[in-house]
Amino acid sequence: MEILNYINGEWIKPNVKEYFDVINPATGKVITKTPLSTKADVDAAAKAASDAFQSWRRVPVNDRVQYLFKLRDLMRSNHDEIAKLITDEAGKTFEEAKAEMVRAFENIEVACGMPMMMKGDFVEDIATGIDEIMIRQPVGVCATIAPFNFPGMIPFWYLPYALAAGNTYVIKPSEKVPTTMQFIMKLIEQVGFPKGVVNLVNGAKDAVDGILEHPSIRAVTFVGSTNVAKYIYATAAAHGKRVQAQGGAKNPVIVMPDADMDMATKIIADSAFGCAGQRCLAVSFAVTVDSARNTFTEAICDAASTRTVGYGMDSGIQMGPVINAASLTRVESLIGLGVKEGATVPVDGRGTSVKGYESGNFVRPTILADVPRGSEIAKTEIFGPVLSLMHVNTVEDAIELVNSGQYGNQASLFTSSGSAARKFRSEVEAGNIGINIGVAAPMAFFPFSGWKDSFFGDMHGQGMDAVEFFTQKKVVVERWPKEWSRKF
Repeated sequence: MEILNYINGEWIKPNVKEYFDVINPATGKVITKTPLSTKADVDAAAKAASDAFQSWRRVPVNDRVQYLFKLRDLMRSNHDEIAKLITDEAGKTFEEAKAEMVRAFENIEVACGMPMMMKGDFVEDIATGIDEIMIRQPVGVCATIAPFNFPGMIPFWYLPYALAAGNTYVIKPSEKVPTTMQFIMKLIEQVGFPKGVVNLVNGAKDAVDGILEHPSIRAVTFVGSTNVAKYIYATAAAHGKRVQAQGGAKNPVIVMPDADMDMATKIIADSAFGCAGQRCLAVSFAVTVDSARNTFTEAICDAASTRTVGYGMDSGIQMGPVINAASLTRVESLIGLGVKEGATVPVDGRGTSVKGYESGNFVRPTILADVPRGSEIAKTEIFGPVLSLMHVNTVEDAIELVNSGQYGNQASLFTSSGSAARKFRSEVEAGNIGINIGVAAPMAFFPFSGWKDSFFGDMHGQGMDAVEFFTQKKVVVERWPKEWSRKF
């Protein structure tokens, strides 16, 4: 598949000298090459989106959402094709890739409720003969800088809401995984959006900076590591833009002695090792409380050591590779760091070789036990299939440990105690909370929350937060004296 930009309703081969090799992380083979577009390409896309904005915002909202209904149906009818692309370029299992796209469909469906969600307010007679109205209007040209780990889903945390609200759009996929959005953009083209309403620019940092600095782009969304999220947030804000920047995570799960241990083990294993641990809601470390320690440690080690690893399109595979060789090296080096800092490795996934896929970037599920509190490995986001284990004596100690971290994306608790659950959800400093849930991923009609160094901005993705982010409020105060009416 040749990777092209899509600007003003046309497929364009950018005039660039640099390309990025897109490699299937399971086979090690080059799939295609991503053109590293320049700021000039971003400028062309932003200009097209800006030119299209005034006419698109005037399209009645009931008509705008009809395009989204059609897009949802086209994407559903191509569900398997999209999922296969995700598997090949991102390394997920086929079922994980299909599940990712279900979340994208849900966001399109919620955004189709925009006629209700963007309604304003009206108060009659705030003073004698004076009425006050609040109306929502679109922001203008918006952009998403997307990550590699959910190439099909994450753009749809934002795109459908922005379009339904009357904005125009520029998408920059990760240069590591361009084929998914390349295919989806062809479906968007089939929908028949007016020229310039949706644009696609491929590239890396130069394209990102072009988005952050462009005067016509009024709002930017991003998902990625915390260091990059801080850069995106600071740079975009310095150029007067609205920003949603989702950062990294070190998601904890607390396992109480009264938890259903079989259920907890299965769900936590799925959370920690699903998508090879490369998701911002993956459980990163488990905190066992009191007598839960031995039982859970034995069970989770068994679950980790028996997980089937391989190419995600093969039958029976439960976990795929990490995204590239650099990620493989990083994950294995962080496991080594954990050992140096005093952790033990009852299940060690380093040095993995999968028959038939010897060039793949495979790390088997790994357990780091007895991780010292305050160690570097206890604080670092590994972003791979590694679960750290720590132990405390009380739920109060566990909550204090959780809250001492810099991140606040997700935290989960496994218990049969309503009292412990209530205390946990009230006191834990995280934006997404799971009770007997391993991946507390909000439905599309709730915001994808995040606290502390896991999020920079005010309004989150999805639901009414997305409506707030992609619209601006205008307050109108009106008086119509009777004598004016008698003149006509």
